[in-house]
Amino acid sequence: MMRTNILITGASSGLGKGMAMEFAKKGHNLALCARRVERLEELKQQLLNINPQITVIIKSLDVNDHDAVFNVFNAFKQELGTLDRIIVNAGMGKGASIGRGYMHANMQTAQTNFIAAIAQCEAAVEIFRQQKSGHLVTMSSISALRGFRRAMTVYAATKAALSSLTEGIRIDLLKTNIKVSCIHPGFIRSEINEKVEKVPFIVDTEAGCKALVKAIDKEKPTSYVPTWPWALLHFLIRIAPVSILSKMS
Repeated sequence: MMRTNILITGASSGLGKGMAMEFAKKGHNLALCARRVERLEELKQQLLNINPQITVIIKSLDVNDHDAVFNVFNAFKQELGTLDRIIVNAGMGKGASIGRGYMHANMQTAQTNFIAAIAQCEAAVEIFRQQKSGHLVTMSSISALRGFRRAMTVYAATKAALSSLTEGIRIDLLKTNIKVSCIHPGFIRSEINEKVEKVPFIVDTEAGCKALVKAIDKEKPTSYVPTWPWALLHFLIRIAPVSILSKMS
């Protein structure tokens, strides 16, 4: 199925921006939102240079403003007529070991990665129920599979919660024409990890986003991206001893 009109949150940088560029190449109209509207303006021009035939609409949105999430999503729908796919991508990776005095950063990550994701899913599925069709995509992480230390502790917990939330939504919508997918990216270079030097199996942003878009278009319930090596490694991560996990973060 051709999902003509795609909404992406957190689209001003990183994986959101990269996915927008890949979808533009494939001829999709794009509804893009993020806090940094000046970056969205630049991205809009890039996308139209890639494909002048598509429609690109941009709006400022802080996903932690939950009322604004509903307002912006509905405004996009009114302008485009339908929203065929909504990608819940906005997130952050702030954080530190628990008990080190960085509760504010950990709470910001929890609020943005999970609580705000609930608002986005609520707004998206409300629109899809009205349309009687649509594709909800959440961007989780390979870190959702286990607990991790230091800056990853709260981040991994939020992604585990997001994966669980997505599965629950999918179960709730099984007998409808609404598809639900949870994507678990492995290590893809982006702004969220640009300062991390040694990361196993990391791929660049373009290669990673091509793999993400390919997985999203398949509309499977759960995907691990890029397929190599994460389609295999996710099984090993689930059973790995804690001593191994301690070396992964």
